[in-house]
Amino acid sequence: MEAASRDTYVAARDQLDAYAAQAQPDDIRATAEDLLAVAGLLRREPRLRRALADPARPGDERAGLLRALVEGKVRADALTVLSTLVGGRSASAIELLDSAERLGVDALLAAADRAGELGEVEDELFRFGQVVDGSPELAAALGDPSVEPARRSTLVASLLDGKATATTLRLAELALVGFGGRGFAASLTRLVELAAERRDRQVAYVTVAAPLSDAEERRLGDRLSEIYGRQVSLKVSVDPRILGGVRVRVNHDLYDGTILRRLNETRNALAAK
Repeated sequence: MEAASRDTYVAARDQLDAYAAQAQPDDIRATAEDLLAVAGLLRREPRLRRALADPARPGDERAGLLRALVEGKVRADALTVLSTLVGGRSASAIELLDSAERLGVDALLAAADRAGELGEVEDELFRFGQVVDGSPELAAALGDPSVEPARRSTLVASLLDGKATATTLRLAELALVGFGGRGFAASLTRLVELAAERRDRQVAYVTVAAPLSDAEERRLGDRLSEIYGRQVSLKVSVDPRILGGVRVRVNHDLYDGTILRRLNETRNALAAK
């Protein structure tokens, strides 16, 4: 996100956070749905989003256009946040759409936070992503953009019904339409990271050949927290193919201490002789 768009998004998000700090979870969820509904409108109407992001129009004119379209159809708090977003500077119409969608996600996560469910949502999204990754057929079915999102949403609901919070289900549905222009799997990953960020945590993706004990997880988490200077949320996957050792990815940092890596390095060294 470019600087102009980011500054505008941050101003709108700060308004949303101030509202969410005083509101009840159900009210915040309703606001989230209004924000996402407007994001959906922007997705469907490229001419509208270009008009609302047009730098040749004054900010108050752009905000007035938005109010003329949605006032009375969305909650007042949602309209306030969206007016701030539209009235500020956006680098492009696509970034305006991404910011509106991101605010809807922010509101869903804020509602989960107020309800004491945010850590649960984070873990559920990760586990769901693991289930999808473990089934090529399921990954293909959910990630196929040629299939209507409503049909894929029905499949997601059948998989998560009774096994996840309503917020997790709603976020998984958003991943189906490509949150932030990403594919389904990448959308889920980003949503996990946003949930962790709201808890002021860094996500570490850990791959091991066999499950870690609770003590081993604590030691690894403590060490990574020392390295990154903040609490770390471990997301552990078991993959027997690595044979042994641990692979850890944090953002763009990769620490690969697996036996498989060492074997591959040895094989490559021998082949080079």
